[in-house]
Amino acid sequence: MRILVVDDEIVVAELLADAVRSQGHEVTVVNDPHEGLRLLRQLGTDAVFLDVYMPEMSGIEFLRRLRRTHPTLPVILVTGQARPDDIDEARRLGVADIVEKPRCSGAVSIRMRGAEVFARDLGVASPSSATNLHPRPPSPSA
Repeated sequence: MRILVVDDEIVVAELLADAVRSQGHEVTVVNDPHEGLRLLRQLGTDAVFLDVYMPEMSGIEFLRRLRRTHPTLPVILVTGQARPDDIDEARRLGVADIVEKPRCSGAVSIRMRGAEVFARDLGVASPSSATNLHPRPPSPSA
């Protein structure tokens, strides 16, 4: 399936995209809801993961606009703290499901910095490089 993730929080969007990709799906991530609406017309998306609260346009408004052109497209609302009236409106607009947003964007960033420090202390030159996944051998003077 081709999945579109629309979320202004880059870290959370990428975590969600990675989880969906691990299930074998093709994923496009956008952090701007206007771009998400534009891509819906171009990509032939099979489903959407949609954040509720975004600065440029709410997820509810995005869903209203989406329903004008894609009345049956499955949309999974992703929320960390949606108000009950937003949940009710999303259900009225036909969301397929509502899932709780992981509250981990800050925690992920902190843990990644910790992992980088840990890797550096082990002598790993670049944790993201496949050729540098193992610690360097000790130098002759050690």
